[in-house]
Amino acid sequence: MLELLNNPISTCSQKVRLTLHEKGIAFTDRPVDFRTKEHLTPKYLAINPDGVVPSLLHDDRIILDSSVIMEYLDEVFPDVPLTPPDAYGRAKMRKWLRFIEEVPTVAIRIPSFNQVFLRHRKGLSDDELSADTNARTLRRTFYREMGRDGFSEPRLQESYDRLRETVTRMDEALADREWLCGDLSLADFCVVPTIDRMRDLGLDVIWEEKPHMKRWWAAMQERPAYGATYYEGTRVTDIYDEIGEPA
Repeated sequence: MLELLNNPISTCSQKVRLTLHEKGIAFTDRPVDFRTKEHLTPKYLAINPDGVVPSLLHDDRIILDSSVIMEYLDEVFPDVPLTPPDAYGRAKMRKWLRFIEEVPTVAIRIPSFNQVFLRHRKGLSDDELSADTNARTLRRTFYREMGRDGFSEPRLQESYDRLRETVTRMDEALADREWLCGDLSLADFCVVPTIDRMRDLGLDVIWEEKPHMKRWWAAMQERPAYGATYYEGTRVTDIYDEIGEPA
């Protein structure tokens, strides 16, 4: 029995759903409501003390961290493998995973919050803002820096630079191969939610002149797993009528 505790618009949740659907693994999709702060309740924190999604429940076992969950699923359910069969290939894939986790996954949060999620903090009193910030077990520093008015312009521009670097590296890697590691792998699915969010925020101009990356992106969107993952309500533009313009 697999149960995925996740949120539809969470990019980290999306990459795990992509993996599950690509591998054809049956699971129970259990939404965690961000608006009621379900992910910060004692019940959820008893499962995931970081207070983030997703969390995977596999029988009586709890697996945390989206990239760890992806690798776990590929090891436990080896049909439709998404990891290279040789040690060198796995090393190259894991290098991509580390880069994606540390660079674009972190960078996309800055414009996401500035353009979309910041609105939920605008009307908070000082005490409410402090309480909301302090409730964030893993990302307290992130919320403290964001404050009520959002991230600074230099911080925002740094995030755009990191996203451009990601797209440039992808385009270069894809010049002589179909997927990031040759064969389709976890690395491809790990980066998809960031690319999809970039497009949702109006940042797709970043890859306008990246032909290899554009070809990869078109092919990825044709996969059934992509369609199953991105149902109505999984993008910020599905939920919010007005999205702030990117700088």
